Amino acid sequence: MELVRKIIVPATDSYLLTLPKEMVGKQIEVTAVEVGSSIPVDTDARMKKINDSLSNLKVDLTNWKFDRNEANNYDE
Repeated sequence: MELVRKIIVPATDSYLLTLPKEMVGKQIEVTAVEVGSSIPVDTDARMKKINDSLSNLKVDLTNWKFDRNEANNYDE
């Protein structure tokens, strides 16, 4: 797999990218993102979606206590 990565400062709103011959005729992905920036993520909505999908899997462990001796009792 060949990787082409260039960091540029464009002077106009268009840029000509020359690809290696090995990539010609293949499906490729071109992504442009400002260096140092991050893609914004709506964490509140994402957490709500995760909590909603896992809500039926929740277990109440408030009264549970770990017993190390019982966990390491290999004789039983």
